[in-house]
Amino acid sequence: QVQLVESGGGLVQAGGSLRLSCAASRRILRINTMAWYRQAPGKQRELVATITSSGSTNYADSVKGRFTISRDSAKNTVYLQMNSLKPEDTAVYECNVKTNWNDYWGQGTQVTVSS
Repeated sequence: QVQLVESGGGLVQAGGSLRLSCAASRRILRINTMAWYRQAPGKQRELVATITSSGSTNYADSVKGRFTISRDSAKNTVYLQMNSLKPEDTAVYECNVKTNWNDYWGQGTQVTVSS
């Protein structure tokens, strides 16, 4: 069974940056999309960014121009570079990998942005 392990979360002041990583325990075949979601207390899970197998990216309006999703296929890893962080970015961030047959989720990493 594939496991996704996120890292890189933490506490940062508003305006700061963090880089999240999500590493798969083994190579995943036939990936359709890799994505980052987030869920703040009392709110629904929100799709933050996606990257397809061809490298196309898409972002939520709230993070466009501040966040960048990327991947390293050789390392089975997807990243989320987060710049100009705002208090409203505070949430648990989870990575997701969708294949033709499976939908994998990480355990989540907490990001807290102080004002």
